[in-house]
Amino acid sequence: MTSSSRPPARRQRVFYGWWVVASAMATQMLHNSLLFLSQGLYLVELEAAYRWSRGTISWGFAMVRIETGLLGPLQGWAVDRFGPRPVMLVGMSAFGLGFMGLSAVHTLWGFFAAMAVIAIGSSLAGFLTVQTAIAQWFVRKRSRAISLSSMGYSAGALVAPLVAWSVASNGWRPTAFASGVVLLALGIPLAMLYRRNPESMGLRPDGDPPLPQDDAPVREAGAPPVRGAETDFRVGEAMRDRAFWFIAAGHGMALLVVAAVPAHIVPHLMERNGWSAGTASLVFPGIMVGQVTGQLAGAALGDRLSKRMLAAGAMLGHGGAMLLLAYATSVPAVVAVTLLHGVAWGMRGPLMMAIRADYYGRRYLGTISGWASSLTMGGSIIGPVLAGVFHDRYGNYTLAFAIIGAATLVSTVLFMAARRPPAPARVRALNEG
Repeated sequence: MTSSSRPPARRQRVFYGWWVVASAMATQMLHNSLLFLSQGLYLVELEAAYRWSRGTISWGFAMVRIETGLLGPLQGWAVDRFGPRPVMLVGMSAFGLGFMGLSAVHTLWGFFAAMAVIAIGSSLAGFLTVQTAIAQWFVRKRSRAISLSSMGYSAGALVAPLVAWSVASNGWRPTAFASGVVLLALGIPLAMLYRRNPESMGLRPDGDPPLPQDDAPVREAGAPPVRGAETDFRVGEAMRDRAFWFIAAGHGMALLVVAAVPAHIVPHLMERNGWSAGTASLVFPGIMVGQVTGQLAGAALGDRLSKRMLAAGAMLGHGGAMLLLAYATSVPAVVAVTLLHGVAWGMRGPLMMAIRADYYGRRYLGTISGWASSLTMGGSIIGPVLAGVFHDRYGNYTLAFAIIGAATLVSTVLFMAARRPPAPARVRALNEG
């Protein structure tokens, strides 16, 4: 595309990237409240109704992570190729229909089938698509935008007790069906707000004023980056960089905690403390308070300080919270766990996509992050399944939570070692030419 054929920039009171952020906030609130924070409620109900083992049911919820990992490379390519909107539309539709299917299951295989549809939908309309879209719209304010959008995920904790109330008052089947209706009614309109990138609307990242046309860098399809533009790594170049693997491994270790806590903290507190499901679910607003605190700190610091060092510090919080939860469930200990885990999660989560975008550029970000997702999802799979299987074996979660906490603490060094890579050889040759 030449500068003369470039669509003209349009004046807007609010930079459109912030509308993408707002949509991301709302979609992530739906994900967190209706699925991730509520899976422990469904686990208890399904176990009571059908006498399936907790480890077996955990495999059903782990399918969400398995399919996220398997879909990652293809999903990332689709976002790069077609933009986030069509991927979000397909995802939200499958997400809602999957919950409606869950409300009608009576067999273990029916449960697995419903979870497979939910997994496809939640993956396509989830973390990878949402955060890749935001990273396309912001460069200087990238950590701020992603952190603010993630506050929607935290806000899901305000809705989770309502889901718990619905399960207790109306049963898990009507609650699952109603969740599907909400996802279709709200998710599809929200998906329509997504756009590919600012350039497709004649805008620039961060809402910066347009460049004079004579100075605007022109990049034809398949051409290497020009001087003054972001350095865009190709997929193979990114995967040959050791920081790619360190970030993916560290992210995966964090997901051991992120996935295990919503699936098992409610049953853990019900068994250890004799709390009701509704009372135990109040930990989620506590986690939300911590998350919001961490997200605000990430928004303020992520674009100013070293992202990898902030992430390394957050890993200490994840690991410490799990070790404390393994051995102490008094009210003060539970409060400390929720705040410590929440702050660590809120700080670290948005930095994952921001680091990859900073290191490897925007052009192939979806595909690069998709391949990383296929690695990181191992933590999401192992965390809840390990906790469920160890519970079936030992009758409690102590050993599982201790193992997860120790592994997460050790992974701090991975982020510390994940230094920014130099530009690829082809780009250095171009700049030296």
